Amino acid sequence: MPELVYPPVIAVAKTMFRVLDLRLTVEGSHHVPRTGGAVLASNHVSYLDFIFCGYGAHESGRLVRFMAKHEVFAHKISGPLMRGMKHIPVNRRAGAGSYSTAVDALRRGEVVGVFPEATISRSFTVKDLKNGAARMAQDAEVPLLPVALWGTQRLWTKGRPRTLTRRHTPITILVGEPIDPAAHPDANALSAELRTRLTALVDRAQRAYPDTPAGDDTWWQPAHLGGTAPTPEEAAALDRGGRRTSAA
Repeated sequence: MPELVYPPVIAVAKTMFRVLDLRLTVEGSHHVPRTGGAVLASNHVSYLDFIFCGYGAHESGRLVRFMAKHEVFAHKISGPLMRGMKHIPVNRRAGAGSYSTAVDALRRGEVVGVFPEATISRSFTVKDLKNGAARMAQDAEVPLLPVALWGTQRLWTKGRPRTLTRRHTPITILVGEPIDPAAHPDANALSAELRTRLTALVDRAQRAYPDTPAGDDTWWQPAHLGGTAPTPEEAAALDRGGRRTSAA
């Protein structure tokens, strides 16, 4: 079927990139295969990550079908767009159906986007990963590609006000080398390899980032690099509904 919704949405997004003068750095986009199925597994620091992860596949001419929570598809505005772009709804009470839909899409040669941390990382470090991305790659026998995003949290992230009109923000998109699922004995081993590579990519993106936070703007930098974002332990407590104990 013709793509009637996705190309116009991409055109709008690229126009907004230009209007806001976002300073996009994209590396490794050639790793996304031009044909055939693949899983893109990205870190998750912003509500806008799907836009920039998808942009990482633009050079290869691929449209990424993202797995997203069912509630997004139920919304009166985002729902028709998500369905028109053939994204995949995830109903956590019926996860097997979503999983099967994603595997079928991969076997048909689609590129499927996944955020294996499941939720946004408040610490801006890579959390423990769910193994769904690894299992899909193994079941569909397609490559698994780590994708590191950085800078997107400055536009809109959990616990911070939206700054969607912020201009000149650097955004880094790093697509790592594909991981062959057949080279790993099971999904847990493959997921562990994914986390190792994803962590290394995110760290590289963070350390090479052209902006340095200053003054009260240190919230977007992870604690281990001198920022005031929660530590992974504090972030986990916040996700459980607890309070942060250290000052920031």
